[in-house]
Amino acid sequence: MLYYLFEYLHKHHDFPGAGVFQYISFRAAMAVIVSLVISLLFGKRIINLLHRKQVGETIRDLGLAGEKQKQGTPTMGGLIILSAIIIPTLLFAKLHNIYVILMLIATVWLGFIGFMDDYIKVFKKDKKGLAGKFKVIGQIGLGLIVGTTFYFHPDIQTKVEIPADLVSKVEQSKVEAIEDTEGRTHYMLERKLPNTTIPFIKDNEFNYSSILAMFGEKFRSYTWIIYILAVIIIVTAVSNGANITDGIDGLATGTSAIIGVTLAVFAYVSGNIIFANYLNIMYIPNTGELVVFASALIGACVGFLWYNAYPAQVFMGDTGSLALGGIIAVFAIAVRKELLIPILCGIFLIENLSVMIQVAYFKYTKKKFGEGRRIFKMSPLHHHYQKLGMHESKIVSRFWIIGIMLAIMTIVTLKLR
Repeated sequence: MLYYLFEYLHKHHDFPGAGVFQYISFRAAMAVIVSLVISLLFGKRIINLLHRKQVGETIRDLGLAGEKQKQGTPTMGGLIILSAIIIPTLLFAKLHNIYVILMLIATVWLGFIGFMDDYIKVFKKDKKGLAGKFKVIGQIGLGLIVGTTFYFHPDIQTKVEIPADLVSKVEQSKVEAIEDTEGRTHYMLERKLPNTTIPFIKDNEFNYSSILAMFGEKFRSYTWIIYILAVIIIVTAVSNGANITDGIDGLATGTSAIIGVTLAVFAYVSGNIIFANYLNIMYIPNTGELVVFASALIGACVGFLWYNAYPAQVFMGDTGSLALGGIIAVFAIAVRKELLIPILCGIFLIENLSVMIQVAYFKYTKKKFGEGRRIFKMSPLHHHYQKLGMHESKIVSRFWIIGIMLAIMTIVTLKLR
């Protein structure tokens, strides 16, 4: 909103300093600052409100060190994160940008589903919360909206640079002449393709239609089905991964902040024609605006960590964890980096896998030997290390270090191929 106000003041009244709002870097910095202020200052008030409403976490007895001390700690703190993301985005981002709109939808959509789950647990005294099938239906619904929009919306496209002597030989309506900051003109050809990036490969673009092409060219027209299914799976998997990771103080919050920084880098270079050409990656118009949203996300996570770090004064609950996972998934798809999710979100992945492996092995051994056996002392993985006697703050710190290493590895894929 402030962007449009200062744009008007700059154009019509030459208001001093208003032009600075045209720069993504300035608006991103402001988004970080405002999100930090909201999460730090208003976060305390929300925690006090949750205390008064007796919105406390009910802790199951898992035999873990320190779990009894967490009994009654306010949950639903994800409301702090959601507020600190949404408000700065509304203030500083271009709200007509389709990518920003989708990110806001993803935030509110999964935040609401998580809120309903927490509400049922706390106020209805039902430890199971929202039935799993309703969570999955909600995740599938978001995947359908995001996948359909990304595939069919005319503003969702990538562009490739073509030599000046070829401009006259292609359809002129699909060519855009863009002048960069150094005064050079780039002729960009619009491509409406369901493509993504394969890491560590030189010619690293992958088109989803190639999956169906092996069955014959006529099947390419059904690519939208494959693409939307892929989006649904990614959104569901990452949001559940973040939800499972949120098991000890600060783990999901810090991990999400690290991922947010990485995604902001990808959004900036993909939406900037100079960097995109230099790095030989897809130029995706308008994704630079996602840097403002990512900055709000980073500020919200860091600010929330002030209260969520060990010993936690508040838990984010499903209100925050489902939303954070969905945000990360949709963001990665927007910048065509969904195939990097197993690396970038490696913490979420290993937490998810530890649960799946534990359950599968337990069922297999129970069927074969009549007695269920376990690979880990407890799943998800962070509880395994707690059972080994490691303090949870050390577990979180080491997971963060691994998360930073994975983030660096992900960024390196821009050139290492």
